[in-house]
Amino acid sequence: MFSPIAYTRYLKGLKKPHSMFREGKVLDSLAVKSWEIAPGNTNISPKAYFLEGQLKRITGTAYIDDPKAVMNGRLRVNHEPTRAYMLKDVWMINGFIYKGLHNFRLHPASQVNKKTNYFPPIIVDTEIDNAAIYSSSEGNEYFGLWLTDDCANYSLAASVGVPITSNIIPYSHMLQYESFLEMNPFRTNAAYLKNAVFFDDNWSNNNSKHERFSKNRNKLLSLFPATSHPGVFILRRNSGLSRVMLNEIEIAEQLRDKYGFKIVDVTQHSASEIISACAGAKVLIGIEGSHLFHGLMVLEPGASILVFQPPNRFSGVIKITADMENLNYGFVVGIQKEDNFYINLEEVKRTLELF
Repeated sequence: MFSPIAYTRYLKGLKKPHSMFREGKVLDSLAVKSWEIAPGNTNISPKAYFLEGQLKRITGTAYIDDPKAVMNGRLRVNHEPTRAYMLKDVWMINGFIYKGLHNFRLHPASQVNKKTNYFPPIIVDTEIDNAAIYSSSEGNEYFGLWLTDDCANYSLAASVGVPITSNIIPYSHMLQYESFLEMNPFRTNAAYLKNAVFFDDNWSNNNSKHERFSKNRNKLLSLFPATSHPGVFILRRNSGLSRVMLNEIEIAEQLRDKYGFKIVDVTQHSASEIISACAGAKVLIGIEGSHLFHGLMVLEPGASILVFQPPNRFSGVIKITADMENLNYGFVVGIQKEDNFYINLEEVKRTLELF
């Protein structure tokens, strides 16, 4: 089998790549068949828990357009349906999906083999008749989105074909979670897919996604039974994108000594150790980032999460999942100190009292 023509034409600049997913309209135009898996729905977002004056500290944002509106809640949120698209004659090579002249990126550029990108393999010796792609470019770039989106989509893929993903493994805890969640994908970096099903919900957290997420939580809790305890602080340290909290260790130790919080470190502990510490927690605390999704995966409805937000990178991503799972979401905005930030302990204590 020869490599797809999209390779050479894309490299000449004739086609701009798409991310995978969130491209329902493009997929629909290429599909031989599409269908609705689950309907959309509407809900009203809850208000976050925070002290007066916190929002005034924000100097920059990430993945949130209007922090004041989102955090004050009472917004009508329309969650779109989950849809499936069947495409024929698809190529999956070096972390990219090729269909005709369209190129869909499954991985950020930092994760793919640049040499292979410019000198693609001539022979692809893997052919799959009925494949289903559940992984996404966002999930392969951000661990938290892999846990909430890609892992939730796996069951959809398994129900219609062979679940396919690349053999690029970007996260140290990834394979452990696949084992816990009974995920057994076919990994490949060079395959021809005769029929391939793709999924899209345009970032929506509809009821179907909530149910799939809840099933994954129950799988984890069946392996790591929850015993109620005050809370857990997940240390970020230097993992992920840089956002250094100068007094992270100090705050964690203060919460341990005063409230009985457990402390786990994503740079040192296994997924088993982290999940065991998070299961049964009444409160999850830590710097904003993907590492907190270890806890979000097992927090039960009614529990709380308190996020320490860098003032120059305030994000609302975690609140989206917290709202879907009926978790109380609160935050404290840090105080900038040169390129880093620190958190006021008294503000942490006062915010905890709001839950």
